[in-house]
Amino acid sequence: MIHFTAEHIDMPALDQARISRWIRAVAAEYGFGVGNLNYIFCSDEHELEVNRSFLGHDYYTDVITFDYSTPSVISGDIFISLDTVRSNAEQVGAGFEDELRRIIIHGALHLTGQGDKTPETKAQMTDKENRALGIY
Repeated sequence: MIHFTAEHIDMPALDQARISRWIRAVAAEYGFGVGNLNYIFCSDEHELEVNRSFLGHDYYTDVITFDYSTPSVISGDIFISLDTVRSNAEQVGAGFEDELRRIIIHGALHLTGQGDKTPETKAQMTDKENRALGIY
């Protein structure tokens, strides 16, 4: 089941049913079903606290993914800072909703095993995000 919640911030306007179908379709393209997937929308400050408390990182980020997947089912908690999504959208000249969808699927792609720590894997992640956004 895919859940959407907000902590310390207003819930963004989302077509949750459509996004859930889309996430399931993208996961299926990589050979995965979807188990318990929690999207938690929050502020920069809350995201920073999660980053510090659980990962030992002292910086802001747009998405933090905690992976509880099994070999065939993606599951996890995906924290998304709406503040950072908004500033990223402005920086790249994208709409907020478009950037939010990119980050939503970015978290799901991490759960399928896609990384983004090197220039090569980051480019691959961007390609996969773009392909997924094309079927939204």
